[in-house]
This record gives sequence, C-alpha cells and structure tokens, in this order.
Amino acid sequence: MQIARIFAHQVDLPLVESNYKWAQGKSVATFDSTVVGVETKCGLVGYGEVCPLGPVYLPAYAAGVRAGLKELAPHLIGLDPRETAKVNEVMDFALKGHPYVKSGIDIACWDILGKFTQLPICELLGGRFGESVELYRAISQLPPDEMAANVAKYREEGYRRFQLKVGGDANTDIERIEATRQVLAPSDRLVADANTGWVLHEAIRVVRAVKHLDVYIEQPCVTYEECLTVRQKTDHPFVLDENIDSLHAFLRAKSDNAMDVVNLKISKLGGLTRTRQLRDLCVSTGIAMTLEDSWGGDVTTAAIAHLAHSTPEAFRFTSTDFNSYVTVSTAEGAPQRVDGRMQASTEPGLGIQVRPEVLGPKVVDVS
Repeated sequence: MQIARIFAHQVDLPLVESNYKWAQGKSVATFDSTVVGVETKCGLVGYGEVCPLGPVYLPAYAAGVRAGLKELAPHLIGLDPRETAKVNEVMDFALKGHPYVKSGIDIACWDILGKFTQLPICELLGGRFGESVELYRAISQLPPDEMAANVAKYREEGYRRFQLKVGGDANTDIERIEATRQVLAPSDRLVADANTGWVLHEAIRVVRAVKHLDVYIEQPCVTYEECLTVRQKTDHPFVLDENIDSLHAFLRAKSDNAMDVVNLKISKLGGLTRTRQLRDLCVSTGIAMTLEDSWGGDVTTAAIAHLAHSTPEAFRFTSTDFNSYVTVSTAEGAPQRVDGRMQASTEPGLGIQVRPEVLGPKVVDVS
C-alpha cells in the first residue's frame, strides 16, 4: 500500500456561544480548521484535522498548517501509511519542528490503518476501556456570575467536570473560582485554567486566596520554572499543559514532581503516534491525563474519543467533545455527547464519513 495523494480542505467553524475568551483578553469567534486527507493507490482514504486555537495560543496557526502540508506532502508520496512510525520519521526529517502540521497526516494514516484492518482506532491503540469517556466543559471567560450561570447550565446537560478560563485580573479570577465552585456538587471537578495568563506573584496570590476550595490549578504562568514555583507553594492538585510539548518536557516535569495531571493535545505533540507514546508513559508512571486537542470539529472529536477510550479509566482525568462547541458538522458518525460522556465509534478507523458539501474545494492537493 502506498500514499498516492495528500490533500486538505479549509473549513470555518463558528462557535455556538458566538465567541470563546480565555487568558489576557484573547478570544476567537470562528475557528479556522484544516481537514487533511491521505489517499492510497488502492483507493483507501483517511482523514485527520488540525485546528489551532488561533495564532496566539500555541506556536501554531491555521495558514501554517496548509503551508506545511505543501512542504511535507511530496516527501510522503509512495510511503506505506500503515507504517505510522516510519511516516513520522520521514516527516521529522523533512520538516524540523512544527508538530501541529504533521498531526493531521498522522491521524489520517491511523484512519487508513483502521479501515485496512477493519478495526476502530481505539482497539489499535490498546483496547476499549469502559463504556464511555467522561467530558469536561470549558467555560469561556466572563464576569464571575455569568461564568457560574454557565457552569450551572452545562451541569444540567450532564457535565460534571469544568475547566474555568481564568488568567485575567487576579481579584476577578478569585471571584470566578469562588462563584463557580458554589454551584457545583462536592463530587464535581473544577479546574482553574490560567492558560499561562498570570505573572508569578499573581498566581501565588490566587492559589493562596482559594486554598479553602476544591479546585485544580492548571498552567498558571508562561514558563515551566514559574509554574514549578507555584506548584511548590500550593496544596491544590496541579495540571501542566502548554509547557508539556514533548516527551523530554514530560520527563523533566515528572522528575521535578511538577504536576499531578498533564494535558495531552494531539496536535501539540504531532499526532496520535507521538501522543500514544506519551500517553503510555503517563500510565506507566502514574500520571492522569486530559486527553484532547487544541480545537476542532467532528474529525478531531473522533480522534480524541479513540485516544481517550483506549486509555485506562483511572488515568483519564477528562476529555473534550469539541464538535458540540461549534455550529458546523463536517462528518457523519462522529461521537455525540450524551449526559456529559461520549464513546469512540465501533466502526473501522475513525468511524466517520466526511461531508464533501461542507468541506468544499481542496486548498492543498499534492500527488
């Protein structure tokens, strides 16, 4: 089996809530997503998706995905997509860095492997653990009372885990955490995610102010060293995200006892192949995970579901159903939230069928 063509579509994904706000006043109203296709000479086609959270979150941007695909694709024509490790080695040789560019191709190769073997990706990644995957809801940054109201609304829809977007004014963030914790049951999980938005002294002040509350603290500051300092000054469970962008970064953080939970984003690490490596290491070393991506629609949500469902339940801190945040559906068969949970498809590969009428014309086409 050989790769004969790599192509991509650009799709706008407007948000159900009109816009999404997080640390330091950053916001997005419509996500610019790239749906990637890998086609083989025998006619099998696999799909992946890459959707950065705008250009101001991680070192990634939507137009860069398409530019990177044009650079990478010629090197991959003729390779066997079922050999995912080899495909990744070639991608890393042909394009240094830029893991987000490689993610869509890697996911598409796993989709092909699943279709070839007639197995869902989660079974290829290790098996299906449990009946379903528990989800969190990200709560866009708003005044404290509005964020608390949104938490209460989504709780009625079945969510029991919430990621509160903080990382703004410290006084207001303290109020946000207090207000939202009050509308939750003791068994509900609340994460205060600053997305690197606090400077060190503000982060320390916030964690001390909410010391009496049951809340996780996620990625308070920009640098690893700052986050480690906050970690050492709080008893709250601690989550690292933006700083964990490689296997080496994880090993350093594990050695320093820098976190209790780690956020693994598929495109941040370069696809399912690399994320699976780190996922398995987390399981072996006892670190729970948020398993997700930076953003996306139906294709990304399907990939997240397979990664999460193939992870032992004790290590699944939470995951995300990004397709419920947006107004456009790009594929049939994608996981759908039911009472705050979702399931990976039992169909081969990702288990989805893309909607050509939604994807529109190809913006990248290399053969």
